[in-house]
Amino acid sequence: MKRSYWEHMAERYNDEIFDVRRQDKKALITQAIKKYAHPSHRIIDIGCAIGKWFPVLSPLCKEVIALDISSANLKMAKASFSQLSNINYLQKDMSKPAVTLPVCELGICINAILTPLAKDRKIFFKNLSRCIARKGKLIVTVPSLESYLLSRRLQQEYDIDRSVFPKLSSPRKGLRNWNNLLQGVCDIDEVPHKHFLAEELQLLFSRAGFTPLQIQKIEYSWKTEFNQPPSWLRKPYPWDWMIVAERN
Repeated sequence: MKRSYWEHMAERYNDEIFDVRRQDKKALITQAIKKYAHPSHRIIDIGCAIGKWFPVLSPLCKEVIALDISSANLKMAKASFSQLSNINYLQKDMSKPAVTLPVCELGICINAILTPLAKDRKIFFKNLSRCIARKGKLIVTVPSLESYLLSRRLQQEYDIDRSVFPKLSSPRKGLRNWNNLLQGVCDIDEVPHKHFLAEELQLLFSRAGFTPLQIQKIEYSWKTEFNQPPSWLRKPYPWDWMIVAERN
């Protein structure tokens, strides 16, 4: 996403942006962070936004590097968590090749690799490897393409939330959506977001200089996908992918 998008979104972040930490009912991401964090570590929160993970990270380490593309996000985070003295704020764009980055023993990147542009994602992954120390760990969550397709298949099959999912208005838009889907790019509220396959993630992290250690689903309620999900709709629940990787 471009910086202007996030600068504009900052004031409406709580209303508009999906809250992964709150919706992760089993707290699997928090468990992973606690498993790999150490009091002597620096932890970098890549795409920290308004700081929702700071209360988890701050007590676990020596220093939190709060990195985000948006100055407005960082300003809000700093105001909200002024009582946490070990957080340092850094405005950087991870899709820029010349960006200067600190090196940390542990990193998290929670649903921040969303750009629909493949060239920007390639640089983003290279920068991930530059800011994690050798043998350091990185915990990443991303939207699941498999989950997106499952949700849309169920929506069409059972006509869920008909008014929210209107039919395509033109063949041109249909062709655009098809070409995007082939790249794993799907619209959320009319904004294109990159979604990932599990095997795609393993390949991307391996090529970026990481050894994938763990990949699993972070499951959510069907109410995160539909306004009125059928009462019978249970498992499998919609999910994001979480991958834990070690820097080679």
